[in-house]
Amino acid sequence: MNWTLNITLHLWGTLQEMAPYLLLGFAIAGVLSVVISPSVVEKHLGGKGIGSVLRAALFGVPLPLCSCSVIPVTLTLRRHGASRGAATAFLLSTPQTGVDSIMVTYALLGPLLAVYRPLTALMTGIFGGLLTNAFTGNQQDVRPVESECACACKTGQPPKPSSIWVRALRHGFVTLPADAGASMLVGLLVAGVIAALVPEDLFTGVLSGGLIGMLAMMLFGIPVYVCATASVPIAAALMMKGVSPGAALVFLMTGPATNAAGIAAVWKMMGRRTALIYLATVAGTALLSGLLLDLLLDVTPLTIDMPCHTEEANALWGSLSAVVLIAVLLLPSLRNATRTWRRSALLSGTSVGSHHAP
Repeated sequence: MNWTLNITLHLWGTLQEMAPYLLLGFAIAGVLSVVISPSVVEKHLGGKGIGSVLRAALFGVPLPLCSCSVIPVTLTLRRHGASRGAATAFLLSTPQTGVDSIMVTYALLGPLLAVYRPLTALMTGIFGGLLTNAFTGNQQDVRPVESECACACKTGQPPKPSSIWVRALRHGFVTLPADAGASMLVGLLVAGVIAALVPEDLFTGVLSGGLIGMLAMMLFGIPVYVCATASVPIAAALMMKGVSPGAALVFLMTGPATNAAGIAAVWKMMGRRTALIYLATVAGTALLSGLLLDLLLDVTPLTIDMPCHTEEANALWGSLSAVVLIAVLLLPSLRNATRTWRRSALLSGTSVGSHHAP
């Protein structure tokens, strides 16, 4: 029973710390969704050349799209003339971070990683896009296909209300939580289990950092699906158990940027060579960025100050924000469950009525 209490306490403390920042991130993401229209994206990211790669990587950093929901956006870019390089840059930089995950990174991992993480996402996108243009420039286009993504992300867009603010609120506090809410809750649960059950000395020695530790984090991160925001509490829990910041960064990069369904979609959408470049870029830049971060922390006075569960974290504002966040994340699931129950009740009533019909 003690471990259940420990998991619950860790979950609540993490929610109190991240909730105010995540709610602010949802609000900013909602505003971005109405200020930056798809036509603007297509206008600036279409075409060939280095400029389109740079713009695509830069544009993808603040967008709160996961590795599944970014695929239909990339399909649209390809259909409107974007090069393979620009599309790959967008695919690489976008799922690794977003305005909401940057806020949560700041809350749980401190300002250094909140800056370093989006910079690595940007460089990953630029590097992968340039490599793709260099090695696939003469390849014929692969006919675009619809994503067969099997994750919980939803690609359909709800009807747009007339008010721009209603649209922003709907996207920030309805669409985004519906897309990533389940993943965030799973990430919080995994973080709680790690904090409560994993021994303090499990990641000491060779697994704490260095190339071996980072390869272990990469093998953990590449095959699983976890969105950029949900990966942060897991990384925080791993760091509290002795994993180096660089090794945690490897997980933060590879987990959101890769999953089996997304890689399959890239393979079909832009060909085998582009898919291999995509994977190699994620793996290579994650290892280099992790090693550089640990080296930077060793030779400079910079530190990563992770918030701790203090009285400040248990303040009224954090508690209220945590309650609101839970409601926002659970509301889509409750609404879907209600619809399913009503549909089942209606079908059951129709079936009973048909049995008694004369």
